[in-house]
Amino acid sequence: MAFIHGKVTVITLNGSDLSAFTKTSNFDRDYDVHDTTTYGKNDHVFAGGLGNSTFSMGGVYDNQATGPRDVIEPLLGTTVTLIRKPEGTGSGLPQDSVSVVVKKYVETSPTDDMVAWSCECQGTDAVTSTNQS
Repeated sequence: MAFIHGKVTVITLNGSDLSAFTKTSNFDRDYDVHDTTTYGKNDHVFAGGLGNSTFSMGGVYDNQATGPRDVIEPLLGTTVTLIRKPEGTGSGLPQDSVSVVVKKYVETSPTDDMVAWSCECQGTDAVTSTNQS
């Protein structure tokens, strides 16, 4: 087993590579859990339900035409494809792909640091996890 450095992560949104502007990202997957406990039980019984995925990312603002503001703002409220490659690009390496609704874009301007940005996306439908070819 080898440890993988986060710096090799690749993230594309609607086909635009945002990796060069991204410092942090979170990919969350969870499932509903339903209580199916009936009379006579001493402990709860549960059943799994529907899945859910959310994705957030952020980094240092860049005013290039391919920077996060110009890429993400026009996508707000739309459904696009997000691809995440946690081990970078290469044959056999893992890749997650999911349709997402681009939910939120935020810019932060601290007095003593660089302008930063962040984005939140809501997954819609199933996540496809494959190995790159």
